[in-house]
Amino acid sequence: MSIHHRSLRSRASVSARQLGRCFSLAWALLGVTACSSKGASATDSSAGFSASGGSGGASSASGGSSNGGAANTAGAAMGGGGYSAGAAAGAAAAGGAATAGLAGGTSTTVGGSNAGGSSNAGGASNTAGAGNAGGASNTAGAGNTAGAGNTAGAGGGATSYDPCPTDGTPCKIMPFGDSITDGYGVPGGYRIQLFASAHQAGKKLSFVGSGQNGPTSVDGVAFPQHHEGHSGFTINPTPSRSGISPLVATVMPAYTPQIVTLMIGTNDAIDDYQMASAPTRLGNLIDSIVTALPNALIVVAQIIPSQDDALNTRIQTYNAAIPAVIQTRANSGKHVLLVDMYPVIAKNPSYKTALLNDTWHPNSAGYALMAQVWYAVLGPLLH
Repeated sequence: MSIHHRSLRSRASVSARQLGRCFSLAWALLGVTACSSKGASATDSSAGFSASGGSGGASSASGGSSNGGAANTAGAAMGGGGYSAGAAAGAAAAGGAATAGLAGGTSTTVGGSNAGGSSNAGGASNTAGAGNAGGASNTAGAGNTAGAGNTAGAGGGATSYDPCPTDGTPCKIMPFGDSITDGYGVPGGYRIQLFASAHQAGKKLSFVGSGQNGPTSVDGVAFPQHHEGHSGFTINPTPSRSGISPLVATVMPAYTPQIVTLMIGTNDAIDDYQMASAPTRLGNLIDSIVTALPNALIVVAQIIPSQDDALNTRIQTYNAAIPAVIQTRANSGKHVLLVDMYPVIAKNPSYKTALLNDTWHPNSAGYALMAQVWYAVLGPLLH
Protein backbone atom coordinates (compact mmCIF):
# COMPACT_ATOMS: atom_id res chain seq x y z
CA MET A 1 0.00 0.00 0.00
CA SER A 2 1.25 3.35 -0.30
CA ILE A 3 1.09 4.58 3.23
CA HIS A 4 -1.79 7.01 3.24
CA HIS A 5 -2.10 7.11 7.03
CA ARG A 6 -4.53 4.21 6.95
CA SER A 7 -3.07 1.21 5.29
CA LEU A 8 -0.27 -1.22 5.46
CA ARG A 9 1.45 -1.92 2.25
CA SER A 10 0.21 -4.58 1.10
CA ARG A 11 15.89 -20.03 21.23
CA ALA A 12 20.14 -24.90 23.46
CA SER A 13 17.90 -25.21 26.28
CA VAL A 14 14.79 -26.61 24.76
CA SER A 15 11.51 -26.44 26.60
CA ALA A 16 8.91 -29.06 25.69
CA ARG A 17 5.69 -29.42 27.61
CA GLN A 18 2.73 -31.53 26.88
CA LEU A 19 -0.55 -29.74 26.27
CA GLY A 20 -2.97 -32.61 25.91
CA ARG A 21 -1.26 -34.24 22.94
CA CYS A 22 0.23 -30.99 21.79
CA PHE A 23 3.95 -30.49 22.32
CA SER A 24 5.95 -27.30 22.31
CA LEU A 25 9.48 -27.35 20.92
CA ALA A 26 11.66 -24.26 21.04
CA TRP A 27 14.02 -24.12 18.07
CA ALA A 28 17.25 -22.17 18.38
CA LEU A 29 16.90 -18.45 17.88
CA LEU A 30 13.49 -18.76 16.32
CA GLY A 31 11.37 -20.17 19.16
CA VAL A 32 9.50 -22.47 16.82
CA THR A 33 6.90 -24.72 18.40
CA ALA A 34 5.54 -27.93 17.00
CA CYS A 35 2.04 -29.03 17.82
CA SER A 36 0.66 -32.41 16.90
CA SER A 37 -3.02 -32.70 16.35
CA LYS A 38 -2.90 -36.40 16.96
CA GLY A 39 0.18 -37.63 18.73
CA ALA A 40 16.08 -3.80 -1.67
CA SER A 41 19.40 -2.76 -1.33
CA ALA A 42 22.01 -4.39 -3.54
CA THR A 43 23.82 -5.93 -0.59
CA ASP A 44 22.80 -6.66 2.98
CA SER A 45 25.74 -8.36 4.63
CA SER A 46 24.08 -8.55 8.04
CA ALA A 47 21.34 -10.67 6.52
CA GLY A 48 23.82 -13.04 4.95
CA PHE A 49 22.90 -12.46 1.36
CA SER A 50 24.03 -10.45 -1.57
CA ALA A 51 21.40 -9.20 -3.94
CA SER A 52 22.49 -8.73 -7.53
CA GLY A 53 25.52 -10.95 -7.10
CA GLY A 54 28.49 -11.37 -4.79
CA SER A 55 28.35 -12.66 -1.26
CA GLY A 56 27.04 -11.09 1.91
CA GLY A 57 28.31 -11.47 5.44
CA ALA A 58 27.72 -14.50 7.59
CA SER A 59 25.53 -16.94 5.75
CA SER A 60 22.17 -17.59 7.29
CA ALA A 61 21.67 -20.83 5.42
CA SER A 62 19.92 -23.52 7.44
CA GLY A 63 17.43 -20.87 8.40
CA GLY A 64 20.12 -18.72 9.98
CA SER A 65 19.52 -20.76 13.09
CA SER A 66 22.95 -21.79 14.25
CA ASN A 67 23.64 -20.53 17.75
CA GLY A 68 26.93 -21.45 19.37
CA GLY A 69 27.13 -24.40 17.04
CA ALA A 70 23.57 -25.55 17.58
CA ALA A 71 22.41 -26.43 14.12
CA ASN A 72 18.72 -26.87 13.64
CA THR A 73 17.61 -29.22 10.93
CA ALA A 74 14.29 -30.74 10.14
CA GLY A 75 13.59 -33.99 8.42
CA ALA A 76 11.66 -34.05 5.22
CA ALA A 77 9.86 -37.35 5.55
CA MET A 78 6.23 -37.01 6.45
CA GLY A 79 3.49 -39.55 6.45
CA GLY A 80 -0.21 -39.86 6.05
CA GLY A 81 -2.31 -36.78 5.56
CA GLY A 82 0.27 -34.27 6.67
CA TYR A 83 2.47 -33.56 9.67
CA SER A 84 2.27 -35.13 13.08
CA ALA A 85 4.93 -33.81 15.45
CA GLY A 86 5.84 -36.32 18.17
CA ALA A 87 8.05 -33.95 20.15
CA ALA A 88 10.18 -35.78 22.73
CA ALA A 89 9.61 -33.90 25.94
CA GLY A 90 12.30 -35.90 27.73
CA ALA A 91 14.95 -34.56 25.38
CA ALA A 92 14.70 -31.04 26.68
CA ALA A 93 17.88 -31.17 28.78
CA ALA A 94 20.67 -28.83 27.73
CA GLY A 95 23.10 -30.53 25.39
CA GLY A 96 20.47 -33.01 24.33
CA ALA A 97 18.58 -33.26 21.10
CA ALA A 98 14.87 -32.70 21.05
CA THR A 99 13.17 -34.61 18.29
CA ALA A 100 9.88 -33.92 16.63
CA GLY A 101 8.99 -36.73 14.29
CA LEU A 102 7.24 -35.41 11.22
CA ALA A 103 5.38 -38.61 10.54
CA GLY A 104 1.80 -39.51 11.02
CA GLY A 105 -1.69 -38.89 9.83
CA THR A 106 -2.40 -35.21 10.29
CA SER A 107 -0.91 -31.78 10.14
CA THR A 108 1.55 -30.21 12.52
CA THR A 109 1.12 -26.68 13.67
CA VAL A 110 4.48 -25.01 13.99
CA GLY A 111 4.65 -21.67 15.68
CA GLY A 112 6.85 -19.53 17.82
CA SER A 113 6.12 -18.60 21.39
CA ASN A 114 2.56 -18.47 22.58
CA ALA A 115 2.25 -22.26 22.53
CA GLY A 116 -1.28 -23.27 23.30
CA GLY A 117 -2.53 -19.95 22.05
CA SER A 118 -1.34 -17.83 24.97
CA SER A 119 -0.70 -14.25 24.07
CA ASN A 120 2.66 -12.55 24.33
CA ALA A 121 3.29 -10.53 27.44
CA GLY A 122 5.33 -8.09 25.41
CA GLY A 123 3.61 -4.83 24.74
CA ALA A 124 1.72 -4.91 28.02
CA SER A 125 4.00 -2.23 29.35
CA ASN A 126 4.21 1.03 27.52
CA THR A 127 6.59 2.59 30.00
CA ALA A 128 8.64 5.35 28.43
CA GLY A 129 7.08 4.37 25.13
CA ALA A 130 9.04 1.15 25.18
CA GLY A 131 6.11 -1.14 24.36
CA ASN A 132 7.07 -4.75 23.90
CA ALA A 133 10.56 -4.01 25.15
CA GLY A 134 12.27 -7.18 26.28
CA GLY A 135 10.53 -10.39 27.15
CA ALA A 136 8.16 -9.97 24.25
CA SER A 137 8.81 -13.41 22.90
CA ASN A 138 7.20 -15.00 25.97
CA THR A 139 9.00 -18.25 25.19
CA ALA A 140 9.71 -20.73 27.97
CA GLY A 141 13.35 -21.70 28.13
CA ALA A 142 14.35 -18.82 25.93
CA GLY A 143 18.10 -19.26 26.23
CA ASN A 144 19.98 -21.47 23.84
CA THR A 145 22.72 -23.76 25.11
CA ALA A 146 25.64 -23.95 22.71
CA GLY A 147 26.20 -27.26 21.06
CA ALA A 148 22.73 -28.69 21.55
CA GLY A 149 21.36 -29.74 18.22
CA ASN A 150 17.63 -29.64 17.73
CA THR A 151 16.56 -32.07 15.07
CA ALA A 152 13.04 -32.18 13.79
CA GLY A 153 11.86 -34.96 11.63
CA ALA A 154 12.64 -38.51 10.76
CA GLY A 155 10.94 -41.25 8.84
CA GLY A 156 7.50 -41.09 7.33
CA GLY A 157 4.59 -43.42 7.52
CA ALA A 158 3.44 -45.98 5.03
CA THR A 159 2.62 -43.20 2.62
CA SER A 160 4.91 -40.20 2.78
CA TYR A 161 3.57 -36.72 2.17
CA ASP A 162 6.02 -34.44 0.45
CA PRO A 163 4.67 -31.21 -1.00
CA CYS A 164 7.73 -30.53 -3.14
CA PRO A 165 8.74 -32.30 -6.35
CA THR A 166 11.57 -34.83 -6.20
CA ASP A 167 12.45 -34.72 -9.89
CA GLY A 168 14.93 -31.87 -9.58
CA THR A 169 12.51 -29.08 -10.40
CA PRO A 170 12.11 -26.18 -7.94
CA CYS A 171 9.37 -26.30 -5.35
CA LYS A 172 6.76 -23.67 -6.23
CA ILE A 173 6.03 -21.38 -3.28
CA MET A 174 3.37 -18.70 -3.34
CA PRO A 175 3.98 -15.92 -0.80
CA PHE A 176 0.40 -14.80 -0.12
CA GLY A 177 -0.62 -11.79 1.94
CA ASP A 178 -0.41 -8.02 2.18
CA SER A 179 2.34 -5.44 1.80
CA ILE A 180 4.73 -7.29 4.13
CA THR A 181 4.54 -10.20 1.71
CA ASP A 182 4.96 -7.76 -1.16
CA GLY A 183 8.11 -6.45 0.49
CA TYR A 184 7.11 -2.86 1.08
CA GLY A 185 10.19 -0.74 1.75
CA VAL A 186 12.55 -3.55 0.73
CA PRO A 187 11.47 -4.92 -2.65
CA GLY A 188 11.61 -8.69 -2.39
CA GLY A 189 11.06 -8.59 1.38
CA TYR A 190 11.59 -11.85 3.27
CA ARG A 191 11.72 -13.69 -0.02
CA ILE A 192 15.28 -12.52 -0.66
CA GLN A 193 16.86 -14.22 2.35
CA LEU A 194 14.51 -17.20 2.09
CA PHE A 195 15.75 -17.80 -1.43
CA ALA A 196 19.37 -17.19 -0.39
CA SER A 197 19.10 -19.73 2.45
CA ALA A 198 17.73 -22.35 0.11
CA HIS A 199 20.34 -21.64 -2.56
CA GLN A 200 23.21 -21.79 -0.04
CA ALA A 201 21.89 -25.18 1.12
CA GLY A 202 21.74 -26.48 -2.45
CA LYS A 203 17.95 -26.61 -2.49
CA LYS A 204 15.58 -25.39 -5.15
CA LEU A 205 12.58 -23.16 -4.86
CA SER A 206 10.72 -20.74 -7.06
CA PHE A 207 8.24 -18.09 -6.05
CA VAL A 208 5.01 -17.79 -8.02
CA GLY A 209 2.24 -15.23 -8.18
CA SER A 210 0.91 -12.31 -10.14
CA GLY A 211 3.11 -9.69 -8.44
CA GLN A 212 6.75 -9.13 -9.19
CA ASN A 213 9.53 -7.19 -7.44
CA GLY A 214 12.92 -7.61 -5.83
CA PRO A 215 16.51 -7.89 -7.03
CA THR A 216 17.30 -9.51 -10.33
CA SER A 217 19.81 -11.85 -8.71
CA VAL A 218 20.75 -13.13 -5.23
CA ASP A 219 24.07 -14.83 -4.50
CA GLY A 220 24.88 -14.57 -8.18
CA VAL A 221 21.84 -16.49 -9.41
CA ALA A 222 18.57 -15.26 -10.88
CA PHE A 223 16.05 -14.35 -8.20
CA PRO A 224 12.42 -15.45 -8.74
CA GLN A 225 10.64 -12.16 -8.20
CA HIS A 226 7.03 -13.33 -8.20
CA HIS A 227 4.66 -13.20 -5.24
CA GLU A 228 1.03 -12.69 -4.33
CA GLY A 229 1.42 -9.87 -1.82
CA HIS A 230 -1.14 -7.07 -2.05
CA SER A 231 -0.52 -3.77 -0.32
CA GLY A 232 -3.29 -2.61 1.96
CA PHE A 233 -5.34 -5.79 1.63
CA THR A 234 -7.29 -7.36 4.47
CA ILE A 235 -8.43 -10.98 4.84
CA ASN A 236 -11.83 -10.35 3.27
CA PRO A 237 -12.96 -7.22 1.48
CA THR A 238 -14.13 -4.46 3.84
CA PRO A 239 -15.99 -1.22 3.11
CA SER A 240 -12.65 0.56 2.74
CA ARG A 241 -10.23 -2.12 1.54
CA SER A 242 -9.84 -5.01 -0.84
CA GLY A 243 -9.30 -8.46 0.60
CA ILE A 244 -7.14 -11.36 -0.55
CA SER A 245 -9.81 -14.04 -0.12
CA PRO A 246 -11.48 -13.44 -3.51
CA LEU A 247 -8.11 -13.98 -5.20
CA VAL A 248 -7.93 -17.64 -4.20
CA ALA A 249 -10.27 -18.80 -6.94
CA THR A 250 -8.05 -17.36 -9.65
CA VAL A 251 -4.44 -17.31 -8.44
CA MET A 252 -4.29 -20.79 -6.93
CA PRO A 253 -5.31 -22.68 -10.09
CA ALA A 254 -3.34 -20.26 -12.25
CA TYR A 255 0.00 -20.81 -10.47
CA THR A 256 -0.58 -24.18 -8.69
CA PRO A 257 1.91 -23.62 -5.85
CA GLN A 258 3.07 -26.64 -3.87
CA ILE A 259 3.49 -24.47 -0.77
CA VAL A 260 1.61 -21.33 0.23
CA THR A 261 3.17 -19.02 2.82
CA LEU A 262 0.21 -17.10 4.21
CA MET A 263 0.54 -14.02 6.39
CA ILE A 264 -2.49 -11.76 6.61
CA GLY A 265 -4.50 -9.74 9.14
CA THR A 266 -2.34 -6.71 9.85
CA ASN A 267 -4.60 -4.34 7.97
CA ASP A 268 -7.64 -5.82 9.71
CA ALA A 269 -5.91 -5.00 13.01
CA ILE A 270 -4.87 -1.52 11.85
CA ASP A 271 -8.49 -0.70 11.06
CA ASP A 272 -9.73 -2.63 14.10
CA TYR A 273 -12.14 -4.18 11.64
CA GLN A 274 -14.33 -6.81 13.33
CA MET A 275 -11.29 -8.32 15.04
CA ALA A 276 -13.36 -10.76 17.11
CA SER A 277 -14.22 -12.59 13.89
CA ALA A 278 -10.85 -12.16 12.18
CA PRO A 279 -9.67 -15.68 13.17
CA THR A 280 -12.84 -17.10 11.63
CA ARG A 281 -12.20 -15.17 8.44
CA LEU A 282 -8.65 -16.51 8.40
CA GLY A 283 -9.92 -20.05 8.86
CA ASN A 284 -12.34 -19.66 5.98
CA LEU A 285 -9.52 -18.31 3.82
CA ILE A 286 -7.38 -21.34 4.67
CA ASP A 287 -10.28 -23.65 3.85
CA SER A 288 -10.69 -22.05 0.45
CA ILE A 289 -6.99 -22.58 -0.32
CA VAL A 290 -7.24 -26.20 0.80
CA THR A 291 -10.21 -26.69 -1.49
CA ALA A 292 -8.36 -25.17 -4.42
CA LEU A 293 -5.07 -26.95 -3.67
CA PRO A 294 -5.81 -30.07 -1.60
CA ASN A 295 -2.27 -31.45 -2.00
CA ALA A 296 -0.45 -28.21 -1.19
CA LEU A 297 1.09 -27.30 2.15
CA ILE A 298 -0.19 -24.09 3.70
CA VAL A 299 2.16 -22.42 6.17
CA VAL A 300 0.31 -19.76 8.14
CA ALA A 301 2.15 -17.03 10.04
CA GLN A 302 1.13 -15.21 13.17
CA ILE A 303 1.80 -11.61 12.30
CA ILE A 304 4.61 -9.29 13.38
CA PRO A 305 4.40 -6.46 15.91
CA SER A 306 4.22 -2.81 14.96
CA GLN A 307 5.51 0.43 16.44
CA ASP A 308 2.01 1.14 17.78
CA ASP A 309 1.37 -0.40 21.21
CA ALA A 310 -2.42 -0.20 20.97
CA LEU A 311 -2.24 -1.96 17.63
CA ASN A 312 0.08 -4.58 19.13
CA THR A 313 -2.58 -5.45 21.69
CA ARG A 314 -5.01 -6.24 18.87
CA ILE A 315 -2.31 -8.12 16.98
CA GLN A 316 -1.49 -10.30 20.00
CA THR A 317 -5.15 -11.09 20.58
CA TYR A 318 -5.53 -12.10 16.94
CA ASN A 319 -2.28 -14.12 17.02
CA ALA A 320 -3.36 -15.94 20.17
CA ALA A 321 -6.46 -17.24 18.39
CA ILE A 322 -4.64 -18.57 15.31
CA PRO A 323 -3.23 -21.82 16.81
CA ALA A 324 -6.76 -23.07 17.43
CA VAL A 325 -7.68 -22.23 13.84
CA ILE A 326 -4.76 -24.31 12.61
CA GLN A 327 -5.40 -27.13 15.10
CA THR A 328 -8.94 -27.54 13.84
CA ARG A 329 -7.66 -28.02 10.29
CA ALA A 330 -4.88 -30.31 11.54
CA ASN A 331 -7.41 -32.49 13.30
CA SER A 332 -9.15 -33.07 10.00
CA GLY A 333 -5.92 -34.04 8.24
CA LYS A 334 -5.26 -30.84 6.33
CA HIS A 335 -1.70 -29.99 5.31
CA VAL A 336 -1.32 -26.91 7.48
CA LEU A 337 1.54 -25.51 9.56
CA LEU A 338 1.80 -22.47 11.83
CA VAL A 339 4.82 -20.24 12.34
CA ASP A 340 5.01 -17.33 14.76
CA MET A 341 6.60 -14.19 13.37
CA TYR A 342 5.84 -11.99 16.38
CA PRO A 343 8.61 -13.03 18.83
CA VAL A 344 11.43 -13.08 16.32
CA ILE A 345 10.89 -9.35 15.92
CA ALA A 346 9.59 -8.37 19.37
CA LYS A 347 12.36 -10.11 21.34
CA ASN A 348 14.70 -7.29 20.32
CA PRO A 349 14.11 -4.50 22.88
CA SER A 350 14.86 -1.96 20.17
CA TYR A 351 12.87 -3.64 17.42
CA LYS A 352 10.76 -0.58 16.70
CA THR A 353 13.79 1.18 15.28
CA ALA A 354 16.21 -1.70 14.70
CA LEU A 355 13.89 -4.00 12.77
CA LEU A 356 11.00 -1.90 11.50
CA ASN A 357 11.17 0.57 8.66
CA ASP A 358 7.98 2.38 9.64
CA THR A 359 4.94 1.79 11.82
CA TRP A 360 4.06 -1.52 10.21
CA HIS A 361 6.78 -2.76 7.86
CA PRO A 362 10.12 -4.47 8.54
CA ASN A 363 13.43 -3.13 7.29
CA SER A 364 15.92 -5.44 5.59
CA ALA A 365 17.09 -6.88 8.94
CA GLY A 366 13.51 -7.53 10.00
CA TYR A 367 12.67 -9.23 6.72
CA ALA A 368 15.80 -11.39 7.07
CA LEU A 369 14.64 -12.57 10.51
CA MET A 370 11.25 -13.43 9.07
CA ALA A 371 12.99 -15.45 6.37
CA GLN A 372 14.75 -17.49 9.08
CA VAL A 373 11.39 -18.45 10.57
CA TRP A 374 10.00 -19.45 7.19
CA TYR A 375 13.16 -21.39 6.28
CA ALA A 376 13.21 -23.33 9.57
CA VAL A 377 10.01 -24.96 8.36
CA LEU A 378 10.42 -24.87 4.60
CA GLY A 379 14.10 -25.75 4.28
CA PRO A 380 13.68 -29.42 5.28
CA LEU A 381 10.93 -29.83 2.71
CA LEU A 382 12.92 -28.51 -0.22
CA HIS A 383 15.08 -30.73 -2.42
